[in-house]
Amino acid sequence: MTHVPGKYADFEALREKAVALRRQGLSLRQIRDELKIYNNDVLNQLVKGEPPPAWTKRPRAKDDLRQKARELRLQGWTYDQIEVELGCSRSSVSLWVRDLPKPEPRYTPEEQRALMQAGLARLRATQEEERKQTRERAAQDVGALTARELFLAGVALYWAEGSKSKPYDRRERAIFVNSDPGVIQVYLAWLDLLEVNRDRVRFRVLIHESADVDAAHRFWAELVGVDSSAFAKPTLKTHNPKTVRKNTGDGYHGCLVVTVARSAELYNRIEGWWSGIVAHAEARLR
Repeated sequence: MTHVPGKYADFEALREKAVALRRQGLSLRQIRDELKIYNNDVLNQLVKGEPPPAWTKRPRAKDDLRQKARELRLQGWTYDQIEVELGCSRSSVSLWVRDLPKPEPRYTPEEQRALMQAGLARLRATQEEERKQTRERAAQDVGALTARELFLAGVALYWAEGSKSKPYDRRERAIFVNSDPGVIQVYLAWLDLLEVNRDRVRFRVLIHESADVDAAHRFWAELVGVDSSAFAKPTLKTHNPKTVRKNTGDGYHGCLVVTVARSAELYNRIEGWWSGIVAHAEARLR
């Protein structure tokens, strides 16, 4: 027997009382208050070997999760769905419900495909809306263009997309070709800024022979603000039956060729302007 000095000398009598109280369903705290014993070591010795009452046992944290997981599995939920719903690991879900029968598929293969396609459509719509908002915010960043900004943009645009003379073939003509309506509009605005008379500007459509040439003429004529009869004879690209064309449909209008007549001086100025831009860029890199 453990020796308990002082007022706890009659240990066996106290133990009998403590055990009786324990068996009545009292907690350690309640036994402590009843017997006025505030030494935890002594208190534990008094009830040693007596199991605590069920109501004092702290429930295991995962018991409720386990029960909920089993209920969901019986309702036909998948492991993934239960994992997301309860916020627990897949291994825990498997341990809790693996003895239960595998649920029947909720959807037929055709329904599964339809649901997947609908989900993909929603995802693509969301992504496109995000891209649209990004483009709109970026467009606002530009603000109003000054004449100098349009001038520099036009020089860079021509040098990227326009016709250029070669050292061995100095043609010195301002010829610009593009399929993007926005690019064409910026280029024409740049020519206006340079005070190039529109009477010197010629238009021609470059398009696949299998496309709707008349519709392309109408499209470009409306964009540039001239009558389609003013267009030069179109240049038709021969279709290669071995290739699969992707630029088809109502949105395909071919390319517009914009030529400035008597443009040798203009072309040489463009070369000079571009050289100036390059020189400044090189200086910044040093």
